[in-house]
Amino acid sequence: MSNPVPAAAEQLLTSEPLMAHFATCTEGRPHVAPVWYRYDDGVFEVLTTGKKLANVRENPRVAVSIQKDEGGNAQWMVTLRGTAEVVEDDEERLRAAERINSKYGAEADEYPENVLVRVTVGSASYQTY
Repeated sequence: MSNPVPAAAEQLLTSEPLMAHFATCTEGRPHVAPVWYRYDDGVFEVLTTGKKLANVRENPRVAVSIQKDEGGNAQWMVTLRGTAEVVEDDEERLRAAERINSKYGAEADEYPENVLVRVTVGSASYQTY
């Protein structure tokens, strides 16, 4: 399967550490929460727990929104939609924590309760302003 994320959007997603808004579904309603993330070649990774994790276990269809602002003015936005997979492997979780946490200035062993969720992106859209 080819990567559905345009190269220009990939460059925006990897340009700097920004918060993503991770949307899951519970009881037919959306649940959105900010998360740290890593994106690479059509795959979005997040470490999470609680409601987001429970929702993904029930329904793997998710969406992600990332936006860059300057002084309250949007510079660009990327939206990803895909299918999430809960990765239960501890070694994979640690490798993901090294990739994600270091991006945000945290140690890999911080937040050990988090579980790796890997999203295969099915579609993407983006816009610059």
